[in-house]
Amino acid sequence: MANAFTIETAVAAGLLLTACSGAQPRRGAGEGEVAALADRYFDEVFFKYSPTRATRAGLHEYDTRLEDFSPAAIDAQVAALKDFETRFERLQMPGSPDAEADRELLLSDIRSNLLDLTTIRRWEKDPDLYSGGITASAFVIMSRNFAPPDERLRSLVAREKQMPAMLEIARQNLKAPPLRYTEIALEQLPGILSFFEKDVPAAFKDAKDEATLREFAQWNGQVVSALRAYQQFLQTDLLPRSGGDYRIGAETYRKKLLWEEAVDLPLDRLLEIGMADLRRNQREFQRVARKLAPDRSPEQVLQDLGADHPPPAELLQAFRNTFGDLRGFIAGRRIVTIPSPVPPVVEETPPFMRALTFASMDIPGPFEKRAKEAFFNVTLPEPGWTPKEVEEHMAGFNRGTVISTAIHEAYPGHYVQFLWVQRAPNKVRQLLGCGTNAEGWAHYTEQMMLDEGYGRAPGVPEEKDAAFLKLRLGQLQDALLRNGRHPDAHRRYDLRPGRGVLPEGRVPIARQRGAGDQARHPRPDLPGVYARQAADLEAAG
Repeated sequence: MANAFTIETAVAAGLLLTACSGAQPRRGAGEGEVAALADRYFDEVFFKYSPTRATRAGLHEYDTRLEDFSPAAIDAQVAALKDFETRFERLQMPGSPDAEADRELLLSDIRSNLLDLTTIRRWEKDPDLYSGGITASAFVIMSRNFAPPDERLRSLVAREKQMPAMLEIARQNLKAPPLRYTEIALEQLPGILSFFEKDVPAAFKDAKDEATLREFAQWNGQVVSALRAYQQFLQTDLLPRSGGDYRIGAETYRKKLLWEEAVDLPLDRLLEIGMADLRRNQREFQRVARKLAPDRSPEQVLQDLGADHPPPAELLQAFRNTFGDLRGFIAGRRIVTIPSPVPPVVEETPPFMRALTFASMDIPGPFEKRAKEAFFNVTLPEPGWTPKEVEEHMAGFNRGTVISTAIHEAYPGHYVQFLWVQRAPNKVRQLLGCGTNAEGWAHYTEQMMLDEGYGRAPGVPEEKDAAFLKLRLGQLQDALLRNGRHPDAHRRYDLRPGRGVLPEGRVPIARQRGAGDQARHPRPDLPGVYARQAADLEAAG
C-alpha cells in the first residue's frame, strides 16, 4: 500500500522535536552549510562506524575496516552522534525548505541510531549481529567486481584479520538475548560456515598474487575456526540463558516510528488503520476467490494456489522470465521511466540472509563507479530438507506470487525506485530514507500494475479470466502476509528491526519459512499459515 506520509510530515515532526530540545538554533544557515556538516557526519560517524555500509555504498576507502562493537567504540559512537545532534539542532534555514528537509533527515538518522545503541541495545541482544555482520562485510567485497580480484582479496584479508576479535567481543557483549534471536543465529551459522569454506574461495579463483593467496588461506581458516567456536558458544552457553524479552515497549516503539518512518500517529490509531487495511484485503480475497472457484472455500483456494508453483530447479528462471513482459507493459502504458536497460541478476539468496527472507533486491550503491549490477535474491529450499518441507517452502512461490514478487522487487518496484534514488540531488537524499517509503512504493506497484490491466486477457471479463484471477489472488496473498509491521507489537510481537507480523495469523513476515509458533514448528509449515489465513478470511466474511 502506498506511503501516506510525505516529506512535509517528516519536516514537521523534526521541527517539533527541535522546538522541544534544549539547543538554541542559529539562524541564517544555508544549503551549503548543511551539506558541509552532512559530509562531516557521513565521514566521521555514518561510515566510520559502519564500514560495511560504506563498501555497499561504493566508497572503497573503507574496504579494509570492520565494525567495532567494543564498549569503548560504542561509547565513542554515542558521543559522536550526540555531538552531531547538537550541531544540526543549532542550524535552522528559514528560506531553504530543501536544506531544512535534509537537516531533519539527518537528525532522524542520528536519533534512531542513538535509540538503538542506548535503549534497544541490539549489540547486547542479537548474536546474529556479529556472525551475520562479518559475513555481510565479506560478501560486499566479493559480490561485485569493483576492483581487480587481487585488490579486493587484500581488502577482504584485512577484514578477516579483525573477525575473530569481533566474535570474541560478541561473547562479552551478549547478555540475555531473546530465545528466538539465538535460535536464528544458530540457524544461520551452517550456511555462514559453508559460505566462508566454499563460496568465498571460489569468488577469488582469479586472484593471482601468491602472497595474498597464502595470507587469505591462513586468515580465512582462522575465521572458520572462530565461527565454529562461536557456534559452540551459542549452543552450549548462550542458548540456555537466552531468556530476554524481545519487546521494546510502547514509548520506544513510538520513537522508532517517528525517527525511522516519520510517523507520529498514536499507536492505537495506527493499529486501527492497519486492521482496516487487513479487512479490506481479506474481503477482496474472498471476492476474487469466489469468482475463481465458487464451489471452494478460501482455505481450499489458498491450498490450490500453493500447489501451482515452478519446480525448485526452475524457480530462478521463472523470475527471469517475467522481466520482459513487465518492462514492455510499463513502457507501453508509460507508467514510469526505467533509467537502465540492464535487468537485475537473479541468483540464490546468500547463506547469511536465507533464514530471514524469501526474496530481496541488492542494488549497487550510489557512489559505485564500476560494478553497477543489481542482484535479485531468491531463497531456494535447503539441500537437506525432506520433500514435504520443500513443497511447503515452494508453496510460497506460487505462480501468481512469483509475478507479484517480481513486480515488488524489480519492475517497477524496488529496483526501479533505487535506480532513481541514485540520481537524487545530494548525498543526504541518496543515503537516507525510510522503510515505509521503499516498501510502500513496492506494495503500491503490485496493486497498481494489476489495476492498470497487467495480466488481463483482452476482451475477457474478469470473472472468466482465470489466469488474471490467480495473479490477483497471489498479490492479495502477498499483501496479507506482508500486511505491515503490527503497531500493537510493543505488547505482543518481535520488534527486531525488519521483522513484521501478519495480524491475527501471528506469522512473522521475515520468517515465512517457518510456522507461526516457531517453538512448536521448527520447520516450514506454510499450509498451517494458509489455514490460519483462511480462518481469518472466513471470520472477516
